[in-house]
Amino acid sequence: MDLRFTKMHGLGNDFVMIDDLDRSWDVEPDAVRLLCDRHFGIGGDGLIQVRPATVADADFFMLYFNADGTTAEMCGNGIRCFAKWLVDRGHAKGDVIRVQTLGGVRLVEVERDADGKMTVARVDMGEPVVDPPSIPTTFTGGEVLERTLHTALGAFDVTAISMGNPHAVIWVDDVDTAPVETLGPIIEVDPHFPAKTNVEFAQLVDGEPDRIRLRVWERGVDETLACGTGACATAVAAALSGRTGRSVTVELPGGELEVEWAADGHVLMTGTAEEVFTGALPIVDEDEHGEA
Repeated sequence: MDLRFTKMHGLGNDFVMIDDLDRSWDVEPDAVRLLCDRHFGIGGDGLIQVRPATVADADFFMLYFNADGTTAEMCGNGIRCFAKWLVDRGHAKGDVIRVQTLGGVRLVEVERDADGKMTVARVDMGEPVVDPPSIPTTFTGGEVLERTLHTALGAFDVTAISMGNPHAVIWVDDVDTAPVETLGPIIEVDPHFPAKTNVEFAQLVDGEPDRIRLRVWERGVDETLACGTGACATAVAAALSGRTGRSVTVELPGGELEVEWAADGHVLMTGTAEEVFTGALPIVDEDEHGEA
């Protein structure tokens, strides 16, 4: 039996997509790690299974795995790829797709080209969470807005926000020289974040008050070319601190996202998604349940 897959990316944040609309695949963490391995597998920052929704207010279920085999509540770039996969294959007919995730149901509004293929998606990412226990973080004393965090590399001010998954935003003078690869993995597993955390290194762009440059150390992945939830968390952190307005352009190594913290409290993220290639892998050791 072959495992058929599609390789997709959102601003270079890449994923292995598996059609599981008939729920025939139970992908184990070891299999996720192998499939996402860039040397011995397909390669990707994560793996996404496309499944039928299991709740009444959703159309499809996006089951997302980090490259290390752990599940994650939400993925902003992944959900745009998820929407494009559905639209381009004719599974989603309308302009709005209700996507069930482990972090709740997200609404994705899509635009199509003349051939009916998705060009751009705007995702309602829901309301940001700043309540410490709900992020979760063990910081006490109210919202974690530029609170000092002591690490082996020194003290850093972090803003903790959840966009369905946890984020720690740090403002730096220059993202090009920010200690992403050294400080990122330290803060990811810091005891203040019991579910681990994504870590954002953000820089305001001189002369452009509503533009942010961003690099992200992703929980369970390492640094990626883009992070949709990280861009949203950073936009909220920027607005809360008065650094920007509520609509910003976030410039990531893989491209740009438009993020708006709307008046109703919801964060709207707009960006593209691309299909790279499709393929099939023979599954040699498969049990009767179709486990990979």
